[in-house]
Amino acid sequence: MRDRNDVTAGREVPEQRRILAVLVFAQILSGAGLAAGITVGALLAEEMLGSTGLAGVPSALFTAGAALGALGIGQICRRYGRRPGLALGYAVGALGSLGVVAAAAVGSAVLLFLALLVYGAGTSTGLMARYAGADLASPERRGRAVSMVLFATTLGAVVGPNLVTLTGEVAHSWGIPRLAGPFLLAVAAFGAAAVALAALLRPDPLRLAEKLAAAQEAVAAGSPAEDAADRPEPRLNRREVVIGTSVMVLTQLVMIAIMTMTPVHMQAHGHGTQAAGLVIALHVGAMFLPSPLTGLLVDRLGRRWIAGASGLTLAVAGLLAALAPPHSVPALATALVLLGIGWNFGLVSGTAIVTDALPPARRASAQGLVDVGIALAGAAGGMSSGLVVVVGGYPTLALAGGVLALAVVPVVAWSVRRPAHLDTAPASSHAEPEPK
Repeated sequence: MRDRNDVTAGREVPEQRRILAVLVFAQILSGAGLAAGITVGALLAEEMLGSTGLAGVPSALFTAGAALGALGIGQICRRYGRRPGLALGYAVGALGSLGVVAAAAVGSAVLLFLALLVYGAGTSTGLMARYAGADLASPERRGRAVSMVLFATTLGAVVGPNLVTLTGEVAHSWGIPRLAGPFLLAVAAFGAAAVALAALLRPDPLRLAEKLAAAQEAVAAGSPAEDAADRPEPRLNRREVVIGTSVMVLTQLVMIAIMTMTPVHMQAHGHGTQAAGLVIALHVGAMFLPSPLTGLLVDRLGRRWIAGASGLTLAVAGLLAALAPPHSVPALATALVLLGIGWNFGLVSGTAIVTDALPPARRASAQGLVDVGIALAGAAGGMSSGLVVVVGGYPTLALAGGVLALAVVPVVAWSVRRPAHLDTAPASSHAEPEPK
C-alpha cells in the first residue's frame, strides 16, 4: 500500500529506477540499429539507383515508416501498455533491417524501399522509448528522465557508424554488398532490444502511471481510488501540446535534411566511407551525449529557454555547414556536432512540454500522433534534401535549414505568454487548463 503523502506529493515511485535501467539497456542495444540507416542509407541508395538526386529517398522512407510505426506503437501502448508496444516495434525494426540486407544482396530497389519503410518502425521505437522514461518521473525530474533514456542511445549510435568498415567486410565475405553491413548489425541490435524489453520491462510504466494518477485524483477529491473512474478525466492542454510538437517537428526537419546529404556531399569531394562514418558518429553522439546536461537545464531553467536555444544552435550549425570547405573533415564535423546538439535541445524540451500537458490516460495515443508529425517532418527533410542539393548544392541546403530553424524562436516567444509557473515543472501529472 503506497503512503497517502507519497501520492499527494507526487514523489517518484521506487519502480522508476528499475524501469529506467531496463530502458537504458535496451537503448544501448538499439542505438547501433539506429545508426545503420543514418550512416549508409543514402550511400546504399545512391549505389543501387545510380542517382544523387534520389539519395535522400532512404531517409524519407524510413522516416515515413517511423510515422506509421509511431502511430501503431502509440495505439498498442494505449491499449496494452509500453512493454508490448516497444518490444513489437523493435522486432519489426529487426525484420526491416533484414529486408534491407536481402534487397542489397539481390539488387532489388523495390524491396529496398519496402524494407526501409519497415526499418523505420525500429527508429521510431527508439525515440518513443523516451516517453516510457517519463511516465513515472516526477514533474521536477521529467527532463532528466527523458534525457537519461536518450543518452543511453549514445553508445550504440556512436559505435555503429565506426563499424562501417568491419561490418562491410563481414557482409562482403557473405557475398553481400559492403554498404549493407551496418544493417546486419541492426538486425541483431533491434532483435536483442525487443527481447530485453519483452522480458524485463515490468511493471509496465504507463499502466502504473495511470493507476497512480487515479489514486492521486481520488486522494485530492477525498474519495476512494476505486471511485476515480467515475470522475471526469483531467483535461489535456492542447496549446502546450502544439508548442512542444512544433519545436520537435522543426528541429527534426532541419536535422534530417542536412544530416542526410552530408555523407553524399563528402563522398562527392573525395572522402571515403570511413571519414563520412566518423562525421556521422560525432553527429549522432552530439544528438544523444549532451542529454543529461540538457535534461538538467530543462528542469532547472525551463522548457522554453532550451527550446529557443535549439533553434539558435541549429541556425549556427546550418551556417557553418554552408561555409565549411568541402575538403575539411573537422569543419564539417563541427557543423554536424552543433546540428546534433540543437536537435537534442529541441527533442528533450519539446518532449517535456508535451508530457507535462497530457494526463496519463491520454499520453500514449497522443504521443504517438506527436511522433507521427516528427517522422513526417523527417521524411519531408530527407526527400527534399537530395533535390535541393542537385539544384542548388549542399551549401544552399545547409543555409536554408539554418534559416528554417530560426522559426523555433517565434514559436517559443508565442508560448511565453503562458503563466510563468507552467514554464517550469508543473505541480501535477498534467498541465493546467488554459486560462480564459
